[in-house]
Amino acid sequence: MRRLWRRRTWRSALLLPAAGLFWLAAALRRAAYRRGLLRSWRCPLPVVVVGCLTAGGGGKTPTVLALARQLRARGRRPGVVSRGYGRAGRVPMLVTEASAPAEVGDEPLLLHAAGLPAAVGADRPAAARLLLANNPGIDVVISDDGLQHYALQRDVEIVVLSAGYGLGNRWPLPAGPLREPASRLAAVDWVVRRGGPAGEGEQELKLESEELRDRTGAPIDPAELAKEKIAACAGIAEPEAFFAALRRLGIEPVRELAFADHHRYQAADLAGVDAPWLATTAKDAIKLPPDGPDRRVAVLEQRHVLPAPMVEEIDRRTRQA
Repeated sequence: MRRLWRRRTWRSALLLPAAGLFWLAAALRRAAYRRGLLRSWRCPLPVVVVGCLTAGGGGKTPTVLALARQLRARGRRPGVVSRGYGRAGRVPMLVTEASAPAEVGDEPLLLHAAGLPAAVGADRPAAARLLLANNPGIDVVISDDGLQHYALQRDVEIVVLSAGYGLGNRWPLPAGPLREPASRLAAVDWVVRRGGPAGEGEQELKLESEELRDRTGAPIDPAELAKEKIAACAGIAEPEAFFAALRRLGIEPVRELAFADHHRYQAADLAGVDAPWLATTAKDAIKLPPDGPDRRVAVLEQRHVLPAPMVEEIDRRTRQA
């Protein structure tokens, strides 16, 4: 679908009647929240929403991680609420070391591994209440992928756009990737561009560092790994970006396996891969089978950074809130 949504074609045009119905339903829902017909909850702590206008990944979680890390450097104590895409059940849950991807989703596990208190739930207010009840030291809540979840009121809104994808063909779902009109960008506080230079009025999420580690956290020298026979797999929104990152490190996989975002790995997915090393993303590594005698996993860890003036302003606003 993401390939279909890149351009306006006769195939995507066939879906315009359904897109019109989606547009109408989304507009009525937004209006119902604005007029108080649908209730929203004011969290006792300031809320920063990081989201996308498009379906599929746009770099929300790397932005959340960068923002949380930079706020912590300024003495703040952020916590995160997320839907937990793909999780079983709708009851809000805290993310712990014992949580499984099927219970809380893959991205919340990454956030927890980074030291962030996190709770998941389709009901964002319920997840936020659970988070606060169990983490009294938190002083700001970051809502991952929460732009369209108007039941949770917010103090700051950030929209993330992928440099390689942008807004696609600018048509609404399902004819295009848009969850809300492109005009919604004018109402948010910041637009962050990931994976390329920022445009006018945008901020750039810059790649600060990237390195390879094994599953114990030990560093792997890319030059040494490049001498090995290695395959690569990625179940993210833009697998080609991951494969390009490996090539930047001098690694040419003998085979590249691209899966859908949030893919749940089965043994059959890797059955035909004949290589002693498998390179993957941090998001995929938590879902892959354990290392075996015939294969080891190399994990690409990327660290991003937001512009300091933007983080300073978010810090100031949320302290006032």
